[in-house]
Amino acid sequence: MFGRKKKQTVERLSARTVPRNEPQSPLRFLKYEAQTAAERELYRSLRESVPIIDAAISKIVRLMGGFRAVVDSDEAQREADRFVREVRVGGAQTGLHSFACSFLDSLLTYGEAVGEMIPRHDRRGIAALYQASLDDVEIVADGSPLNLIVRPRGVNAGEVKYPVLVFPSLLNQREGTARGTSLLGGLPFVSGILLRILRSVKNNWERAGDVRYAVTYTPDDGTGFSEENAGIIAEEWKKAMRGDAVCDFVSVGNVSVKVIGAESEMPDCEIPVKVLLEQIVSKLGIPPFLLGLSWSSTERMSEQQADILTSELEYYRSVLEPVLVRCVRAHLRLAGFGDEVRIEWDDINLQDALALSQARLNNAQASRLELENEREEEFGSGAS
Repeated sequence: MFGRKKKQTVERLSARTVPRNEPQSPLRFLKYEAQTAAERELYRSLRESVPIIDAAISKIVRLMGGFRAVVDSDEAQREADRFVREVRVGGAQTGLHSFACSFLDSLLTYGEAVGEMIPRHDRRGIAALYQASLDDVEIVADGSPLNLIVRPRGVNAGEVKYPVLVFPSLLNQREGTARGTSLLGGLPFVSGILLRILRSVKNNWERAGDVRYAVTYTPDDGTGFSEENAGIIAEEWKKAMRGDAVCDFVSVGNVSVKVIGAESEMPDCEIPVKVLLEQIVSKLGIPPFLLGLSWSSTERMSEQQADILTSELEYYRSVLEPVLVRCVRAHLRLAGFGDEVRIEWDDINLQDALALSQARLNNAQASRLELENEREEEFGSGAS
């Protein structure tokens, strides 16, 4: 009466250009299989040590703007809006926008991010979203760089119990690997030079800023060196320097006082620091004026930099959008809705909206002038 159901098979994607290894051996990539803990610690230390790097990443995340999940039916739209607004994120935040910000922050810093959807107890929707620490999980390829899976770190950690609820994301995936590219890649060398210059400035100001003196006692000819006289001079000098009030130091004999390092000048670090900061800012893609650096004074150059930033933000939005669609779609599927989901982003800034409005006004005025010219030509031809 009931026919036997055919066993469903999951399609596995395999790239033909991936180098094949010996049979019964795991897939090995040309470069590193996974990001190391030392790399992640290096990227974290860069953000802590160089404030301009941390400020740039934070501004990119905040400039991404808001978004809205759009579906076809009204009932599904209300459920999607509620999910975007009220879903729990971690242990202290709510809203899909909060999850998107932390997820993008991890992508920019490490080039990789892993999220997890926590279903409700009744399986009628997604109750919370959790961003996993990259120190606890790793992204690997299951036989092919096209099949990315997440597994816990450790020799005997096992596998993820519900892999469909865990989703990885990579920023600028490296060819032939399951690794992303951090936005901070290439900055450790430049940042190391910058930190060395700043450290030397700190040391020089500690030495030269806090003035130190050299007191030299030269005995008169024929009298010889007297240890007792040297001790008296040293004691009187200490009293003169330790006193709360200004004191004079009076001595008898050939005694000279000089400031240590007064002959040497403090090296000028403005030009090398600016060169290094230019390298850092060019890698991060943030206009200098947004970071408090007044390098460009022309309005035209600022507009061009704003256009470049807009294109950068649109790219990051395209990377983040599949993650948002996946979360909203999973919630709607569990809630009983089969509508397709799309993400509509807000305008990046008010300048873009103003430019768009001005363009529409100019087009409307041009259309009106064309219509008036056509009417005048018709009236003129009729009168003749």
